[in-house]
Amino acid sequence: MRRPPATAGMRHVALNVRDLDAAERFYVELLGMRVEWRPDADNVYLTSGNDNLALHRAGHEPDPAAQTLDHIGFILKTPDDVDAWHEFLLGHDVKMKSEPRTHRDGARSFYCLAPQNVTVQMIFHPPIADR
Repeated sequence: MRRPPATAGMRHVALNVRDLDAAERFYVELLGMRVEWRPDADNVYLTSGNDNLALHRAGHEPDPAAQTLDHIGFILKTPDDVDAWHEFLLGHDVKMKSEPRTHRDGARSFYCLAPQNVTVQMIFHPPIADR
């Protein structure tokens, strides 16, 4: 059986969060996303223009056997943008998991923590940075 045509890439992530307001503030006020749709008080859909991040209010502690998320990534246009974002987020008391570094493939990134301890990677990745 032949593989279907290639996907258009990962452009949607859904997160269950206990503090919906804190999560929305992080992604909107600090990362610059905008609200695309708010169907009700427990759900909000955000976008940067070519992606979709769904935030769903979790009503209870997550099941330890449930699927977990390693990290989500935001693509940046230049290596210098990585350093600028690192400084900006540090200035807003965002906890860092790493310093900016250049990877073997020419990508440059760092990791920080969003509300609910979601690991966020801010990354310049040459093959997709200009899209």
